[in-house]
Amino acid sequence: MIKLSLDSKNGRDLKVLCIGAHSDDIEIGCGGTILRLAEEHASCEFHWAVFNATGVRQTEANCAAHLFAGSRLRSLKLMEFQDGFMPYTGSGVKDVFEKDLKPLAPDVIFTHNGNDAHQDHRLISELTWNTFRNNVILEYEIPKYDGDLGRPNIFVPLARVACEAKVRYLMDAFESQRSKHWFQSDTFFSLMRLRGIECVASSGYAEAFYCRKLVL
Repeated sequence: MIKLSLDSKNGRDLKVLCIGAHSDDIEIGCGGTILRLAEEHASCEFHWAVFNATGVRQTEANCAAHLFAGSRLRSLKLMEFQDGFMPYTGSGVKDVFEKDLKPLAPDVIFTHNGNDAHQDHRLISELTWNTFRNNVILEYEIPKYDGDLGRPNIFVPLARVACEAKVRYLMDAFESQRSKHWFQSDTFFSLMRLRGIECVASSGYAEAFYCRKLVL
Protein backbone atom coordinates (compact mmCIF):
# COMPACT_ATOMS: atom_id res chain seq x y z
CA MET A 1 0.00 0.00 0.00
CA ILE A 2 1.04 3.62 -0.53
CA LYS A 3 1.93 5.34 2.74
CA LEU A 4 1.33 9.01 3.49
CA SER A 5 2.58 11.06 6.43
CA LEU A 6 1.33 14.18 8.18
CA ASP A 7 3.66 17.16 8.19
CA SER A 8 3.19 20.45 9.97
CA LYS A 9 2.18 23.48 7.91
CA ASN A 10 4.80 26.15 7.22
CA GLY A 11 7.09 24.67 9.86
CA ARG A 12 4.67 25.30 12.73
CA ASP A 13 3.34 22.74 15.17
CA LEU A 14 0.92 20.16 13.81
CA LYS A 15 -2.48 21.16 15.20
CA VAL A 16 -5.01 18.38 15.74
CA LEU A 17 -8.66 18.92 16.67
CA CYS A 18 -10.50 15.95 18.18
CA ILE A 19 -14.30 16.22 18.23
CA GLY A 20 -16.68 13.84 19.96
CA ALA A 21 -20.40 13.88 20.65
CA HIS A 22 -19.99 11.94 23.92
CA SER A 23 -17.30 11.67 26.53
CA ASP A 24 -15.65 8.46 25.29
CA ASP A 25 -16.12 8.80 21.52
CA ILE A 26 -12.76 10.35 20.69
CA GLU A 27 -10.80 7.82 22.69
CA ILE A 28 -12.68 4.84 21.23
CA GLY A 29 -12.54 6.12 17.68
CA CYS A 30 -9.00 7.44 17.37
CA GLY A 31 -7.22 6.98 20.71
CA GLY A 32 -4.47 4.81 19.25
CA THR A 33 -3.83 7.25 16.41
CA ILE A 34 -3.57 10.11 18.89
CA LEU A 35 -0.99 8.17 20.88
CA ARG A 36 0.97 7.49 17.70
CA LEU A 37 0.86 11.12 16.57
CA ALA A 38 1.99 12.29 19.99
CA GLU A 39 4.93 9.90 19.82
CA GLU A 40 5.99 10.66 16.23
CA HIS A 41 5.45 14.44 16.18
CA ALA A 42 7.34 16.07 19.02
CA SER A 43 5.67 19.44 18.42
CA CYS A 44 2.14 18.15 17.86
CA GLU A 45 -0.65 19.90 19.78
CA PHE A 46 -4.13 18.60 20.53
CA HIS A 47 -7.45 20.36 21.03
CA TRP A 48 -10.40 18.43 22.49
CA ALA A 49 -14.13 19.17 22.15
CA VAL A 50 -16.80 16.93 23.71
CA PHE A 51 -20.42 17.98 23.35
CA ASN A 52 -22.00 15.70 25.98
CA ALA A 53 -19.94 15.37 29.14
CA THR A 54 -22.07 15.75 32.24
CA GLY A 55 -21.67 14.71 35.85
CA VAL A 56 -19.18 11.91 36.36
CA ARG A 57 -18.70 11.64 32.61
CA GLN A 58 -17.24 15.15 32.59
CA THR A 59 -14.63 14.07 35.11
CA GLU A 60 -13.94 10.95 33.04
CA ALA A 61 -13.60 12.95 29.82
CA ASN A 62 -11.14 15.31 31.45
CA CYS A 63 -9.09 12.40 32.75
CA ALA A 64 -9.07 10.62 29.39
CA ALA A 65 -8.04 13.69 27.41
CA HIS A 66 -5.00 14.14 29.64
CA LEU A 67 -4.14 10.44 29.49
CA PHE A 68 -4.17 10.36 25.70
CA ALA A 69 -2.81 13.80 24.79
CA GLY A 70 -0.65 14.37 27.85
CA SER A 71 1.32 17.59 27.96
CA ARG A 72 0.41 18.31 24.33
CA LEU A 73 -3.22 19.02 25.21
CA ARG A 74 -3.68 22.73 24.48
CA SER A 75 -7.43 23.14 24.99
CA LEU A 76 -10.27 21.07 26.39
CA LYS A 77 -13.89 22.06 25.87
CA LEU A 78 -16.44 19.91 27.71
CA MET A 79 -20.10 20.77 27.12
CA GLU A 80 -23.47 19.59 28.40
CA PHE A 81 -25.71 19.15 25.36
CA GLN A 82 -28.31 16.47 26.07
CA ASP A 83 -27.46 12.97 24.86
CA GLY A 84 -29.66 11.96 21.91
CA PHE A 85 -31.11 15.45 21.40
CA MET A 86 -28.31 17.27 19.56
CA PRO A 87 -30.13 17.45 16.21
CA TYR A 88 -32.98 19.24 18.01
CA THR A 89 -30.63 21.82 19.56
CA GLY A 90 -28.56 22.18 16.41
CA SER A 91 -28.22 25.96 16.51
CA GLY A 92 -26.42 25.81 19.86
CA VAL A 93 -24.12 23.06 18.64
CA LYS A 94 -23.36 25.01 15.47
CA ASP A 95 -22.51 28.10 17.52
CA VAL A 96 -19.74 26.13 19.23
CA PHE A 97 -18.29 25.12 15.87
CA GLU A 98 -18.35 28.65 14.48
CA LYS A 99 -17.26 30.59 17.57
CA ASP A 100 -14.94 28.19 19.40
CA LEU A 101 -13.63 25.52 17.02
CA LYS A 102 -13.27 27.23 13.64
CA PRO A 103 -10.79 29.86 14.94
CA LEU A 104 -8.41 27.05 15.97
CA ALA A 105 -7.57 26.50 12.26
CA PRO A 106 -6.49 22.88 12.80
CA ASP A 107 -4.42 20.90 10.31
CA VAL A 108 -6.16 17.60 11.03
CA ILE A 109 -9.63 16.98 12.44
CA PHE A 110 -10.96 13.74 13.88
CA THR A 111 -14.75 13.52 13.93
CA HIS A 112 -17.61 11.04 13.66
CA ASN A 113 -18.47 9.01 10.58
CA GLY A 114 -21.20 10.79 8.64
CA ASN A 115 -23.10 7.51 8.20
CA ASP A 116 -23.07 6.61 11.90
CA ALA A 117 -26.40 5.27 13.15
CA HIS A 118 -26.41 7.59 16.20
CA GLN A 119 -28.14 10.89 15.48
CA ASP A 120 -25.74 12.92 17.63
CA HIS A 121 -22.75 11.45 15.82
CA ARG A 122 -24.21 12.29 12.40
CA LEU A 123 -24.88 15.90 13.38
CA ILE A 124 -21.35 16.40 14.70
CA SER A 125 -19.92 14.98 11.46
CA GLU A 126 -22.17 17.19 9.33
CA LEU A 127 -21.24 20.36 11.21
CA THR A 128 -17.56 19.45 11.03
CA TRP A 129 -17.78 19.42 7.24
CA ASN A 130 -19.93 22.56 7.20
CA THR A 131 -17.37 24.43 9.29
CA PHE A 132 -14.02 23.20 7.98
CA ARG A 133 -13.74 23.32 4.20
CA ASN A 134 -9.97 23.30 3.70
CA ASN A 135 -8.75 20.84 6.29
CA VAL A 136 -7.92 17.15 6.51
CA ILE A 137 -10.98 15.52 8.09
CA LEU A 138 -10.80 11.90 9.20
CA GLU A 139 -14.04 10.26 10.33
CA TYR A 140 -13.62 7.59 12.99
CA GLU A 141 -15.85 4.61 13.78
CA ILE A 142 -17.63 3.61 16.99
CA PRO A 143 -18.74 0.00 17.59
CA LYS A 144 -22.28 -0.19 18.97
CA TYR A 145 -25.55 -2.12 19.08
CA ASP A 146 -26.65 -0.81 15.66
CA GLY A 147 -24.09 -2.80 13.70
CA ASP A 148 -23.17 0.14 11.48
CA LEU A 149 -19.48 -0.58 10.91
CA GLY A 150 -18.63 -0.10 7.26
CA ARG A 151 -15.67 -0.12 4.89
CA PRO A 152 -13.23 2.66 5.87
CA ASN A 153 -10.57 3.78 3.40
CA ILE A 154 -7.77 5.22 5.55
CA PHE A 155 -5.77 3.04 7.93
CA VAL A 156 -3.30 3.92 10.69
CA PRO A 157 -1.19 0.91 11.74
CA LEU A 158 -0.56 0.76 15.48
CA ALA A 159 2.11 -0.95 17.51
CA ARG A 160 0.79 -3.50 19.98
CA VAL A 161 2.01 -1.33 22.86
CA ALA A 162 -0.12 1.58 21.59
CA CYS A 163 -3.18 -0.68 21.40
CA GLU A 164 -2.59 -1.87 24.94
CA ALA A 165 -2.23 1.71 26.17
CA LYS A 166 -5.42 2.76 24.38
CA VAL A 167 -7.47 -0.04 25.91
CA ARG A 168 -5.95 0.45 29.36
CA TYR A 169 -6.70 4.18 29.31
CA LEU A 170 -10.26 3.53 28.15
CA MET A 171 -10.95 1.06 30.92
CA ASP A 172 -9.25 3.21 33.57
CA ALA A 173 -10.82 6.54 32.59
CA PHE A 174 -14.40 5.52 31.83
CA GLU A 175 -15.33 3.48 34.88
CA SER A 176 -19.00 4.42 34.53
CA GLN A 177 -19.20 2.61 31.19
CA ARG A 178 -17.82 -0.75 32.28
CA SER A 179 -21.29 -2.10 33.06
CA LYS A 180 -22.22 -1.93 29.36
CA HIS A 181 -21.71 -5.32 27.79
CA TRP A 182 -19.97 -3.89 24.72
CA PHE A 183 -17.56 -1.66 26.66
CA GLN A 184 -14.96 -4.38 27.06
CA SER A 185 -11.27 -4.70 26.27
CA ASP A 186 -12.02 -7.47 23.76
CA THR A 187 -14.31 -5.17 21.78
CA PHE A 188 -11.62 -2.58 21.22
CA PHE A 189 -8.82 -5.06 20.55
CA SER A 190 -11.00 -6.99 18.11
CA LEU A 191 -11.83 -3.97 15.97
CA MET A 192 -8.18 -2.87 15.84
CA ARG A 193 -7.19 -6.43 14.93
CA LEU A 194 -9.72 -6.55 12.10
CA ARG A 195 -8.54 -3.23 10.67
CA GLY A 196 -4.94 -4.40 11.04
CA ILE A 197 -5.71 -7.42 8.87
CA GLU A 198 -7.36 -5.24 6.23
CA CYS A 199 -4.33 -2.96 5.87
CA VAL A 200 -1.71 -5.71 6.32
CA ALA A 201 -0.23 -3.92 9.35
CA SER A 202 3.04 -5.50 10.43
CA SER A 203 1.88 -5.41 14.06
CA GLY A 204 -1.50 -6.86 13.13
CA TYR A 205 -3.38 -3.84 14.52
CA ALA A 206 -4.71 -0.55 13.16
CA GLU A 207 -7.42 2.08 13.47
CA ALA A 208 -9.44 3.00 10.42
CA PHE A 209 -11.11 6.16 9.15
CA TYR A 210 -13.25 7.52 6.36
CA CYS A 211 -11.78 10.34 4.28
CA ARG A 212 -13.95 12.08 1.70
CA LYS A 213 -11.30 14.41 0.30
CA LEU A 214 -7.51 14.24 0.31
CA VAL A 215 -5.10 16.31 -1.80
CA LEU A 216 -1.82 14.61 -2.73
